[in-house]
Amino acid sequence: MKDLPKIATRDSYGNALVELGKEKDNLVVLDADLAAATKTGIFKKAFPDRHIDCGIAEANMTGIAAGMSTCGKVPFISTFAMFAAGRSYEQVRNSIGYPHLNVKIGATHAGISVGEDGATHQCNEDLALMRVIPGMVVINPCDDIEAKAAVRAAYEHDGPVYMRFGRLAVPVINDREDYKFELGKGVVLREGKDITIFATGLCVVETLLAAEKLAADGIDAEVINIHTIKPIDEELITASAAKTGRVFTVEEHSIIGGLGSAVSEVLSEKQPTKVTRIGVNDVFGESGPAVELLHKYGLDAEGIYNKVKETV
Repeated sequence: MKDLPKIATRDSYGNALVELGKEKDNLVVLDADLAAATKTGIFKKAFPDRHIDCGIAEANMTGIAAGMSTCGKVPFISTFAMFAAGRSYEQVRNSIGYPHLNVKIGATHAGISVGEDGATHQCNEDLALMRVIPGMVVINPCDDIEAKAAVRAAYEHDGPVYMRFGRLAVPVINDREDYKFELGKGVVLREGKDITIFATGLCVVETLLAAEKLAADGIDAEVINIHTIKPIDEELITASAAKTGRVFTVEEHSIIGGLGSAVSEVLSEKQPTKVTRIGVNDVFGESGPAVELLHKYGLDAEGIYNKVKETV
């Protein structure tokens, strides 16, 4: 995987909006004074009349998008995850979720890989916040290919969608002809018989690398990419857990309320299985280089490998 190209999914988001904008005249993009960072500036350059900078007023932007969606537009609102899910939570819940409006949320700079911006901007709670809103689809793509596919799927879905994108460039692992993105369906990236590791977002590639290290130690890990946190692929989760009998989850998010919680909820009801959640352990992040933070919090390949080894 060392030779694979690396692209930040926030870049994928901006590029996907432009490609989709060429096809869909009713697609509009709103940003909260962060177009250069969220990469919606790419769309603004291509379609200046369909890009609205709402200033540093995220809640207002959410309300504007809700109104536009009732007039035949398909708005994509964009800002950092901390502001999209955190600052605007009430507006997302009441103005978009409650009336089930066709608004898409492109949340960039999620998780501790935001790096030097520190704890105030490292949103490790967004998946939990969005997952609990009735009718909200929640997507966390793992690479460039998947992020672009997620944007298109979000447009085609009738209803609110939350998409999580990252700042850190990650390897492109899905550049193959047979790749297929489907909302609510997980992807088996590596078959195994001893344990199952469900991963999401940038942790997917790190989990694959960890699985290689585990294989060298005689532990055959099945690796499954869960790009859609809600609706989640219950059938695949229960089938894999039944096969291996031991489950791990990996996410660049709090272990409370995100992928680990979603998988545990499914298994507790349908296939009781021991689950170990690997993620941010109920703490705030801190300022530092993204790669070093991922290592410190045990979310790189080495950390995942060590956690599985000491647990198994």
